[in-house]
Amino acid sequence: MNLAARDLSYGYRARTIGRDVTIALNGGETLALLGPNGGGKTTLLKTMLGLLPPQAGSIMLDQRPLASISVAERARLIAYVPQSHAGTFAFTAFEIVLMGRTAHMGLLGAPSVKDRAVARAMLERLGIAHLATQPYTMISGGERQLVLVARALAQEPRFIILDEPTASLDFGNQGKVMRQIRTLTGEGLGVLFTSHDPNQVLRYADRVALLGEGRILTVGRTRDVLTGSALAGLYKAGVEVLTAADGRVAFLPG
Repeated sequence: MNLAARDLSYGYRARTIGRDVTIALNGGETLALLGPNGGGKTTLLKTMLGLLPPQAGSIMLDQRPLASISVAERARLIAYVPQSHAGTFAFTAFEIVLMGRTAHMGLLGAPSVKDRAVARAMLERLGIAHLATQPYTMISGGERQLVLVARALAQEPRFIILDEPTASLDFGNQGKVMRQIRTLTGEGLGVLFTSHDPNQVLRYADRVALLGEGRILTVGRTRDVLTGSALAGLYKAGVEVLTAADGRVAFLPG
């Protein structure tokens, strides 16, 4: 199964942000989308989720047009983790995660024993079970982000799409979330995430797509694509490449 954009143009009614984008996310892989602010990463994710209609081209899910798949079925197949937000209503963290089970309930269904068990398991998996009874509006931005990841996992999807999943997390929790992403890939899920950190992408992504000014500049295996010259061209800035004795590479702004 894969989720693919073909010859995609996307944006908003009065503005086209990206053109001629072809990209595919396969099950069992982690694909990173790397690019500067304003390059169209978030809008591309929303289009691939079906939240925005394509202006041209197509989005296919397992060779089926995404537009032909019901919203309920999409929710069982694709989970989305937006950038962290403060929230409006004082739902508990457990209730937020339980909302991820909505796709598995009937129209007027109530959460089952299994639904509640899955929600608790996802809180445990991310090490935030102690937040279960805390109001979502009263926990830190990093904790809210972990709750949103747990909600997405509770959907038990085939694909998970994350928009800058570690942007509001401290150093330790960044590692926790990215390790979970690698675990999901090992379980056969397809994971697409955006990032501003090429070092994070280098460590955790199987493939990377460089997106600049609404176009895919290149896509391929991470270690083949991420070079100092490619990053310098993408960000229009100097890049310093550090190489350790064992061959590992890190990038710093030049």
